Amino acid sequence: MLVRLTAFGSALALVTAVSSPRRSVEFVDVTSGAGLRWGITAMTDGADHFIETMGGGGGFVDVDGDGWLDIYFVAYSAEDVAGSRTTRDALYRNNRDGTFTDVSARAGIGGQPYGMGLAAGDYDNDGRADLYVTGYGQSRLLRNRGDLTFEDVTSKGGVGSPLWATGAAFFDADGDGRLDLWVANYVAYKVESSAKCLPVGKRLFCRPASLDSLPAQLFHNEGDGRFTNVSERAGLLAHLGKGLGVVAFDYDGDGRSDVFQANDGTPNFLFRNQGGLRFEELALQAGVAYGPEGTPRGGMGTDAFDVRRNGRLDLFVANFTHETNGYFRNEGDGSFAEATTDLGLAPSRLLSGFGAKFLDYDGDGRVDLFVLNGHPLDTIKELYPNVDYAEPPHLFENTGSGFREVAAQRGEPLRRRYPGRGLAVGDYDNDGDPDLLLMSVGEKPVLLRNDGGNRRHWLGIALEGRARSRDAVGARVTVTAGTLRQSRSVLGGTSYCSVSDRRLLFGLGDARRVDRLEVDWPGGGRTQLEGLKADRYLTVRE
Repeated sequence: MLVRLTAFGSALALVTAVSSPRRSVEFVDVTSGAGLRWGITAMTDGADHFIETMGGGGGFVDVDGDGWLDIYFVAYSAEDVAGSRTTRDALYRNNRDGTFTDVSARAGIGGQPYGMGLAAGDYDNDGRADLYVTGYGQSRLLRNRGDLTFEDVTSKGGVGSPLWATGAAFFDADGDGRLDLWVANYVAYKVESSAKCLPVGKRLFCRPASLDSLPAQLFHNEGDGRFTNVSERAGLLAHLGKGLGVVAFDYDGDGRSDVFQANDGTPNFLFRNQGGLRFEELALQAGVAYGPEGTPRGGMGTDAFDVRRNGRLDLFVANFTHETNGYFRNEGDGSFAEATTDLGLAPSRLLSGFGAKFLDYDGDGRVDLFVLNGHPLDTIKELYPNVDYAEPPHLFENTGSGFREVAAQRGEPLRRRYPGRGLAVGDYDNDGDPDLLLMSVGEKPVLLRNDGGNRRHWLGIALEGRARSRDAVGARVTVTAGTLRQSRSVLGGTSYCSVSDRRLLFGLGDARRVDRLEVDWPGGGRTQLEGLKADRYLTVRE
């Protein structure tokens, strides 16, 4: 059922309302039935493989503004060896009936030899989601024209870069109401020079530790369609790392978005926003630079969430084989304490985590965590017989006192193994529960529909900023329903090279109404609404 309603006095719009009967939660593979045909099924040999094996991003973006999530895939290989054809990025439009239509040719999104990841943000404040596609040797800014076509404005926008870019995030770095762009860069590498790569079976294994690190980049939005590279002014060039996952979040509650960058084999970065486009790197002081052994880990994907409902955003980082993942508890004094093992989030040291997202998959009001695993090297068993290339994913269910791993109990697709990379979370069918988009290397992506996650009650919130950026990155929404009080923040980046639903989806348990909804906007404004019916999506305008 689709219902549309506008209530101008309370600055909210009802977008959708869908109800479902009670049933157990199961994730179902609907990829084929949804019409998703895109995929790279083989990769090249030689030095090219190092780049290809790190790619595989994309995600959920509402590109046409109709309230339904579309899907974008980034081509991470120069050629689909199995099909003997050149690969391109793909855009699938949501048909609102559970299926998608490939509109790539019409969209004019093109592609590049080695794409990596995707970031989405309305950088020109025209109400349409623009895209930034990262990659090896070239990244692209695609301006959304609003008619399902995009204009490549990379050169005009001043955001081109010859570096190997990976994770990226749109956020308002200086509070001027315009989205700026943070880009993580991986390693200094050239395909034509494979001297630092070793043969492992049919592949060349390039150890990141043998390659030079790179600084992140910050591009300031000038408001006229152009960006200025302010990386030096921001204090980024002095800090070299092997950047992969990025999340822009306000960890210290001062109203400014800070940036955490997960690094592969080098200390993680935590850049505290000091205002005036200046950042101070404090990962060591904050306790998030290293693992508990005092050594850097292979950080991949990352996310932040108010897990303990205390108003503070905690951090999660998915890490490499023979390391534990990292859950960092925000202590509220500028520091974090690692509590990964204590909370049950370190079940295996043999898996490599890539994509990572917090989500309330069963609507009980407690946030859960999904991690997509997969080893980077498909010949890894020749080096380590007990380590697999394709690995099972993790679904960590929040018990209220910790987490328990329940993936195998939540549907056949979660009992499979994947060479996982990018992960996106979004309610593509607007039924009130989060669905999953798994992006693996050398395999077709998989769309998993959440069946039964809406068996309780829920509320979805889309924010539309006015005084500042339209995307309202940095805003926090707090919902009170009976004794249940929880908050969600609009973040920049998250996961691994992927974009998730920017709407905030709250599981309400058995509560049929929301007593109070509070929106704390970037810049200090507040909106408060009371007595809201559950089981619908609302747009709240500043």
